[in-house]
Amino acid sequence: LQLQASGGGLVQAGESLRLSCAGSGFALEHFAIGWWREAPGKGREGISCISRSGGARYADSVKGRFTISRDNSKYMAYLQMNSLKADDTAVYYCVSGGESCDEYGLGDHNYWGQGTQVTVSS
Repeated sequence: LQLQASGGGLVQAGESLRLSCAGSGFALEHFAIGWWREAPGKGREGISCISRSGGARYADSVKGRFTISRDNSKYMAYLQMNSLKADDTAVYYCVSGGESCDEYGLGDHNYWGQGTQVTVSS
């Protein structure tokens, strides 16, 4: 049972990246999927979530710039990140286990993918 995040990298401010989250070993379609990030010296924060039905939720810090999506047939979720800023520099994680986006995908038992580093130079 695992999630694997990928797609991070080093970009300039204003550029875009698309993160992917691949699920295996469990019925991902039955759960919400969240994206979290952890910046240096800061705690981990939820930034986006997509529900089982496709409803999306975004933190104010990324609203209007990031778009979350999912493809249940491929057990995948994505985070399209546009207009990146230096403040977006962080390790990004996908998580699943909750049935709603109330806590950005978290539930009683959670599956965290390994993080992918996003670095935005100003």
